[in-house]
Amino acid sequence: MPPRDAPDEPIPPVDDSTRKSSGVQAGGTPPEGMKPSVLIVSPGLEHANNGNWQTARRWAGILAPHYEVEISDGWYGSAPDLLIALHAHRSAEAIESFTAAYPGRPVVVVLTGTDVYRDIHRHPTAAHVLTLAQRLVVLQPQAKFEIDPWLRHKVEVIYQSAAFEARHEPRRDAFEIVCVGHLRREKDPITLMQAAHRLPPTSMIRIVQIGRALDAEFERAAESAHGLHYTWIGELSHHATRELIRRARALVTTSRIEGGANVIVEAVMSDVRVLASHISGNLGMLGQDYDGYFSPGDPDDLARLLLRTERDHAFRRHLKAQCHARRPLFEPERERDAVLHLIDSVLAHTQPTPA
Repeated sequence: MPPRDAPDEPIPPVDDSTRKSSGVQAGGTPPEGMKPSVLIVSPGLEHANNGNWQTARRWAGILAPHYEVEISDGWYGSAPDLLIALHAHRSAEAIESFTAAYPGRPVVVVLTGTDVYRDIHRHPTAAHVLTLAQRLVVLQPQAKFEIDPWLRHKVEVIYQSAAFEARHEPRRDAFEIVCVGHLRREKDPITLMQAAHRLPPTSMIRIVQIGRALDAEFERAAESAHGLHYTWIGELSHHATRELIRRARALVTTSRIEGGANVIVEAVMSDVRVLASHISGNLGMLGQDYDGYFSPGDPDDLARLLLRTERDHAFRRHLKAQCHARRPLFEPERERDAVLHLIDSVLAHTQPTPA
């Protein structure tokens, strides 16, 4: 079933440990002069180098001047004034334990793509934690239509952001296209490999696949697909990845499930055009009328789009202009203001409970 239409809507290092006390008495308010405390629970920390970690790191940087912020992979008994949980399903135990211990303290749940488009519909625990949260954050407007109508009053749309970094001079010996994401089923890397195999020998397209293989099946497939048009180079640092995005002629994302891909943000914020699977999460990021979509899971359609991008200069200019028009949505100031307003308002409307 095609995605439902919705209108388009216009860091410092942090400590992974949460085992120290926040300094706030249970159910009370921070002592005068002390900043309120926020715990960010992320199932992926720095070593995971994934979207959850990038969001946690970025939000920690936004909140740090105003709040005492810690990041952890779970809740271990500390008493923060507010809990932010990334990924409803994978952080469910932390959310349930925290709300049981401190029922008067608020929880904000940031929903991932697998939450929105799979887990909250299949797993009762994931659905249940949505009822415990004071606010639910989705990363693009299409996602809110997956939330039960009686919970939608809790939903806030906050686009991810990236600083503008000017595009590098592209390679002249190849038409380089970058795909970023760990190799797993939701990202559908096989479709990209098959599309590369369908490109004619005369094409100068060189697809660079960045990301760790999370399954032996995808590792074998990526190694077998290596050839004239496709190279898998494994995992890179965030900085090195963005450098390759800045050099690319285009970024391609083949995901079957996507909550709001941060790599799309980074490409757009470097004036790099995007080729994307026609799924709800990408529609919410790039708009209903974007012309760089292909049918998800269809390597023939993707191969046609890749070749058109390589050969049609006017089409490339058109996609670049469409991406440029989305840039205001992904400005760091917009995300910063939205995150601060969300957390400030949640805490302002929380009634302290007796200690």
